[in-house]
Amino acid sequence: MMKAGVLTLSDKPDDIDLIKERLASWCDERGLDLIVTTGGTGLSPRDVTPEATLSVIDRRVPGMEEVMRAESLKKTPHAMISRAVVGARKRTLIINLPGSPKAARECLEAIAPALPHALEKLGGDMSDCAQS
Repeated sequence: MMKAGVLTLSDKPDDIDLIKERLASWCDERGLDLIVTTGGTGLSPRDVTPEATLSVIDRRVPGMEEVMRAESLKKTPHAMISRAVVGARKRTLIINLPGSPKAARECLEAIAPALPHALEKLGGDMSDCAQS
């Protein structure tokens, strides 16, 4: 059974140290398979979610980042300023989504087909990735 979390920091949403601590704790102590954040991916001075995510992940998953931006660009040119990050820390996948509920839904829908496979691989599945 997959263990997932949604990072909600309504009390201090733009506190980079709190975001980093929460992400690391959820990966290392709770052993979550998936963490999804919303918001903080733009260019305003308080948008620090990508920096927090980058500081805790072991490796990026740029294909998912690219797909989310490409899908968003179909709707708005503002998508090109998104700094959303997708990456893995140990066996946890962390996905930064935009703050807009509509944009977050669209981005998640765009990468949803690859999520089960990505989570299986992070979980240790060593089977061949090639489709027959």
